[in-house]
Amino acid sequence: MKKMISLLTVAVMCLLLLSACGGGSVTAKVIDIQLTSEEYAFAINPNDTDLINSVNTFLAEIKTNGQFDEVVNHYFGDGTPVPVASAQEDPAKDQLIVVTEPGFEPFEYTEGDKFVGIDMELAKMLADYLGKELVIKPIDFDAIFETLNTGGADVGMAGITVKPSRAALVSFSDSYYNAAQKLIVPSNDEKFASCSTKEDVEKLLGELSASVKIGVQTGTTGQAYVKGDEDFGFTGLSATDVGYTNGSLAVTAMLNGDVSYVIIDEAPATCITEAINSMQ
Repeated sequence: MKKMISLLTVAVMCLLLLSACGGGSVTAKVIDIQLTSEEYAFAINPNDTDLINSVNTFLAEIKTNGQFDEVVNHYFGDGTPVPVASAQEDPAKDQLIVVTEPGFEPFEYTEGDKFVGIDMELAKMLADYLGKELVIKPIDFDAIFETLNTGGADVGMAGITVKPSRAALVSFSDSYYNAAQKLIVPSNDEKFASCSTKEDVEKLLGELSASVKIGVQTGTTGQAYVKGDEDFGFTGLSATDVGYTNGSLAVTAMLNGDVSYVIIDEAPATCITEAINSMQ
């Protein structure tokens, strides 16, 4: 998988990690066991029925003609990511307003003033399909749903997992990607080394006390997994969740000793740990 992270995030993490890791002795590693099974979909302004139907038709077409697989190959294969530019928002123009949280590689991140990632390339393709100019607005993840519900944007693209409480605020497209949560630990932590199944990991996580802090991205499935969530069927952990605006900050906090572990989505977990470890 390619090393994907914005220049700003790299600079911040380099400074923090050098002080945290004593010259690089401790890195991050992903426990390669899926803790959940989820589906990503696009969140859509619930009052725009025509857009909902158009998005679903678009997704069906790009999955059939191979364009979706081509985009995914840019990040998980031998293809090359295609940066996407955002226009300035202008009510006088026919625009597609997409909100995202661009710290979630490989689905959305930034390089300079461009947006990169699976969702961002799909956003550009969708705008072209609809004959609209694309505007991408970065916001906090947990603000996406209210923004769409109140008409502040057309589509939310941010590796969004479908769940009933979110569906009360937005409409969801058909799913386009299967995802899962994974655990990230410091490389010198052997607590989960002998685990071979989801149940093994869950047993050890369940034994953690409230004094143990787990870093998560605020408002995401990872936070729901730690806190407990009836919609997802998560019973929750006794460990304490600590929210960050993106996964990179959560992993950096772990290596600084601010939290013991991190739980985030599978693909970003791999991208973030590879990017961090390559700097050691």
